[in-house]
Amino acid sequence: MNKLKLRLQLEQFFLEDIGERDVTSELIFGEEERGELVFIAKENGIFCGEEIIRTGFTLLDTDVVIDLEVRDGERFEKGQKLVSILGHVTTLLKGERVVLNLVQRMSGIATRTREAVNILDSTSTKIVDTRKTTPGLRMLEKYAVRCGGGFNHRFGLYDGVMIKDNHISFAGSISKAVQKVKSHLGHMVKIEVEIESKQQLLEAIEAEADVIMFDNRTPDEIKEWITLVPKGIVTEASGGITLENLDTYKHTGVDVISLGFLTHTIQSIDISAKVHVK
Repeated sequence: MNKLKLRLQLEQFFLEDIGERDVTSELIFGEEERGELVFIAKENGIFCGEEIIRTGFTLLDTDVVIDLEVRDGERFEKGQKLVSILGHVTTLLKGERVVLNLVQRMSGIATRTREAVNILDSTSTKIVDTRKTTPGLRMLEKYAVRCGGGFNHRFGLYDGVMIKDNHISFAGSISKAVQKVKSHLGHMVKIEVEIESKQQLLEAIEAEADVIMFDNRTPDEIKEWITLVPKGIVTEASGGITLENLDTYKHTGVDVISLGFLTHTIQSIDISAKVHVK
């Protein structure tokens, strides 16, 4: 995770929430009053967010002591203490909501990803995310996928070529689209082509795409078509894949299964924050 970018993001999140000051806390507590903030899990899950906690609270006050009971990627149980933060009460209360919101969401993504990885139970096929992330939170959400045991697809439009149906329609064909890209692209960037028919598959192979995505294809279709793909081309299945039918794609032979729901329909893990005045 890019810690410089994280710091800048957290600064903006705190500015949005705190504004000029925390009126409630500052009027009730003195500047020197100290306390402890404890995060308690209210359900089972996979933890993600230790750097959010460290960077977030130290941004507000360097005079904090953070004791993490669980690390990123580790499982926790309902009722378990996850972290305690010692510091000025006003600092703890100012940072609580922003930090907790992010930790809950990231832990939810890590937990869902781990569930998908366990269901697939494969050493040859990777579970990856997509660009269906929350605007502004992509770095954090994709990090959470990694904590859950998954892998990252491209981060944005800038770090990988993905030729989809609309690109193909405008360009006229897969061959024309790939040729135009290759005439300008550097050697470090991969080219992926999304296909929906056997004819498109053969065209993508002929065009020498680096990755071929089977879009909204059934496991049986993929299993049949993948025999035509040369070994040097990476294969991906995407579209219409859920936790309920994920295991049916296990023996299709694809290298990658991309799941948009890992980040776009996620439920945050329920974690409570309790303050104890010292």
